[in-house]
Amino acid sequence: MTSSGLRAKGKSNLNASITVALDAMGGDHAPDMVVAGADLARTRYPKVKYIFFGDERRIEALLEKRKALRPLVSIHHTDDAVDNDTKPSVALRSGRQSSMRLAIDAVAAGRADCVVSAGNTGALMAMAKIVLKTLPGIHRPAIASFIPTARGESVMLDLGANIECDAENLVQFAIMGSIFARTVLGIPEPTIGLLNVGAEQLKGNDAVRSAADILRGNPVAGLFHGFIEGNDIPAGTVDVIVTDGFTGNVALKLAEGMGKLYSGFLQRTFRSSLMARLGYLLAIGAFRKLRARVDPRRYNGGMFLGLSGVCVKSHGGIDAFGFANAIGVAVDLVAQGFNERISAELQRLAPAAPLQQ
Repeated sequence: MTSSGLRAKGKSNLNASITVALDAMGGDHAPDMVVAGADLARTRYPKVKYIFFGDERRIEALLEKRKALRPLVSIHHTDDAVDNDTKPSVALRSGRQSSMRLAIDAVAAGRADCVVSAGNTGALMAMAKIVLKTLPGIHRPAIASFIPTARGESVMLDLGANIECDAENLVQFAIMGSIFARTVLGIPEPTIGLLNVGAEQLKGNDAVRSAADILRGNPVAGLFHGFIEGNDIPAGTVDVIVTDGFTGNVALKLAEGMGKLYSGFLQRTFRSSLMARLGYLLAIGAFRKLRARVDPRRYNGGMFLGLSGVCVKSHGGIDAFGFANAIGVAVDLVAQGFNERISAELQRLAPAAPLQQ
């Protein structure tokens, strides 16, 4: 990690002029968390500028306490915000002046290079897909995120954007995930695995088996490992884990829940006796390193890959540290020309090997 504690995910062009549109009213602790997160991100990205969309009075009051951030900020006032329980269809119809929609509009209009929101996931995806649209050659965007593993980190997608996927969707996810692993994680030849109920070629549904056939027979950007199972995810068997949104979201929430469960077990164990407390004090340095390694805030920021603009979803209940890392994800994707690389890769593959059987 950097001296600020923020997680560095790749070598970004920090000299580039990048503007981030922030949904200042999205999230359980907005706008306080959004402003504080931007101030933390400023320590790693001192030249990045921000447009805050939301309640100007509240945002200005928070900026008064952060003098170094204020010159990098402009504010677009709106009284409207998308609630967490608002259905995506309702948000599309009635949320055109919401802080979320205006932030996305800023990217579409070229006034900002990327958007970050901790608001309603379904509404954010629906608005971003309608306003930004998908990249040529991509049928559906996918939510991707980092997963800590025994070998380092892997990227996993889809994490909830597409409940049902066909073979071509999964192949496109594999391409986007592989490019992400190369550009952001810095892995020259990332390995790709399809999450399945077994490693044998005959296992799984038609979509998974057909996607595997396509990936085996086409020069996709990466090395196709084959099928992987759930226990391969924490083991770091592959660099890119590809699955449908239903399975991916269940796997992600299970991992988060198990992390909290074991954390609770450890806390109760070390409080169980005087000797246990002494043992904890002796090992406190090691436990701090462990806590930092698996801190979910360091992996905050789900990317909506496949859109013609960079859109990052932060966890709604995250704190400023986690939101700063979500901003970092967005800035890294822009600085490294992620969308341009996806388009170039699709064009390279299309004439040589169509992604359809």
